Amino acid sequence: MALLFYSREDDPVAWKAALEARLPDLEVRIWPDLGDPEAIDTALVWRPPPGLLAGLPNLRAVFSLGAGVDALLADPTLPAVPLCRMVDPSLTRSMSEYALALALFYHRRLDLYEERQRRARWEMEMPRPAASTTVGVMGLGELGADAARSLVAHGFRVRGWSRGRKAIEGVASFAGGEELGAFLEGLDIVICLLPLTPETENILDADLFARLPRGACLVHLARGAHLVERDLLDAVERGHLRGAVIDVFREEPLPADHPFWRHPRIRVTPHTASYSLPETGAEVVADNIRRLREGRPLRHVVRRERGY
Repeated sequence: MALLFYSREDDPVAWKAALEARLPDLEVRIWPDLGDPEAIDTALVWRPPPGLLAGLPNLRAVFSLGAGVDALLADPTLPAVPLCRMVDPSLTRSMSEYALALALFYHRRLDLYEERQRRARWEMEMPRPAASTTVGVMGLGELGADAARSLVAHGFRVRGWSRGRKAIEGVASFAGGEELGAFLEGLDIVICLLPLTPETENILDADLFARLPRGACLVHLARGAHLVERDLLDAVERGHLRGAVIDVFREEPLPADHPFWRHPRIRVTPHTASYSLPETGAEVVADNIRRLREGRPLRHVVRRERGY
């Protein structure tokens, strides 16, 4: 049997080599070279075009190259087979690095120094201890929990908000809509790592921004549909939010005429916060293929009714 690989962003040759090194009897077919579709029983994909997977009549499982699966679930023709998220050390590690780096960016006031440089203004501020800054992580799944632990290790005061209460050492846990306001109160930096579900779509809106204290900062690393872009622009332009770093967008690539590109207090990165490397991610996929062959439960299976 064979695996179909589809991604316009990941290196197909590297993934093919890594998978076949772990499963020598696995044939990896790189789209668009499908060969006989009936011979394909698994697929490793990132944002495949709608209908692609439905054309594989003997498909038994779909593996996502990323932690998010909202694009796959949006395909009405997605076959009713197990869908597995990517939970990989390299993806988790790189996301935690990014979250920590951006928390430090705002904590050390590097955004203010950028502004002062543009005005040729030499003015320093004494560094403050990390414990003087409160960071809130929205979403305490695999990525959010690890990011929260990384922030705690650096000395930040850390809160976490999720659907259900979580026990993470050093992290004050808040759960459900009734505790969202208490979670947001007094935050200096909020980092969004939520899964995208009907309940979390548009959650980063004017109401949420109004609950944050004046001068708070947003770091958005989850999914573009979490953010109401006009509301963010309004909050930043009014000075209620000090600034934002946005890595994910409703339309990607971000159009060249989008106001985020040129706003002095909004920073854009091109959906680059974290990626799974073939060297480690291939073992996650290979393990699930072995489990599929042996009739054992797969790991990291998405609960479709929840969306993650």
